[in-house]
Parts: sequence; C-alpha cells; structure tokens
Amino acid sequence: MKMNKQEILIQTQAYIKKTFLDEGTGHDYFHIERVVTNAKKILETENADSFLVELAAWTHDIGDYKLHEGVDKSEELIRAFLESINVEEESIQKVLEIVSQVSFSKGNKPTTIEAEIVQDADRLDAIGAVGIARCFAYGGSVGSILYNPYDNSKDASSVQHFYDKLFKLKDLMNTKTAKKIALSRHEYMEKFIEEFYHEVK
Repeated sequence: MKMNKQEILIQTQAYIKKTFLDEGTGHDYFHIERVVTNAKKILETENADSFLVELAAWTHDIGDYKLHEGVDKSEELIRAFLESINVEEESIQKVLEIVSQVSFSKGNKPTTIEAEIVQDADRLDAIGAVGIARCFAYGGSVGSILYNPYDNSKDASSVQHFYDKLFKLKDLMNTKTAKKIALSRHEYMEKFIEEFYHEVK
C-alpha cells in the first residue's frame, strides 16, 4: 500500500529510532534527529524539496562505513529499507544520490541543493559543543587515545581529529544559514582547544 510523504517520514523516523537509539559512537538516534532539525532550519531559507531533504537526513547514517567495520553499505541498506515501506524508485534514487554526497571522508561535492542542505546539516552536528562531545565519544568507541603530548600525529588521538576534520568544516559549508551557525560553533571549538592545551601543559 502506498503511503503519503508524511507517513513515509513517520515510519522512517520510527525505524531510525529503533535501530540507532543505543548506538555508542556518536552516530546515535539523537545525532540523526539533530541533523534533521538542522536540515529543517536550513530549509527555511533555501528553495529545495523538503521531503527528499528530510528523508535523506533521516537515512544518511544507515550503512555508514563507521558502523559496519569499514565497509560502506549505504546504498544496499537504504534501498532495502525504503523499498520495504514502498517508497517510489525515483525518490529512492534521489535519496541515495544525496546520501552519497554527504560524507566528509568521501570528499564528494554536492550536485543538488538538497544534497548541500543535508551535508551542511550533518556537518553542523560535528562542530561546536556537541561536535566536541561526539569527537571524544567516537574516539573512545574505536580505541583512540585522548591526547599524547609527545606524539599527536595523524590518527593518534581524538585531539588530532580537530585538525584533520573539525576545524576544516566551517569553510566547507554550502548554505548561508549553515555558514552563519558554523562560525560561532567553530569559535567555540577554538576556545575549547586553547583551554585544553592550557590545562595539559
């Protein structure tokens, strides 16, 4: 039976909540919920397909390589779920395209406004106070050390992740709304790292 767009979003949210609620790497249900909230905020000032944006935001971490031992299963698992709730093929294809352009590590540039919004929404949750918390939660979950004053080289610590990724995100935002939000969150991270070094040294 075919559902309307609102019913699809409700079912998707329920599935994500059930699947990700107790996930411990910082990619839990509440992260995904915040990404959806960020996306809706950006949608207020952008002309885009809100259904595709919200559906992609809800599903963007299904199959993420960080949750599947380094293997990206996004296309396979997102398609399986969306087909199970009878989402039409055209929408599935568009959602898969959006999600394929969200990840920082893949380095793909968004080709649609919808992908720009979801990418921005996800990246906003990686910076600021929440981003700091998620950085250390993820580091702990994969066995990264907090900080080594004698060897803070690439991949050696959670603190190094600020330089490898988090401090770069402000300048990679696509939309005006995200750029504005990112600025204050970036400044907060800079203050945190300054205080961190003050305390450890």
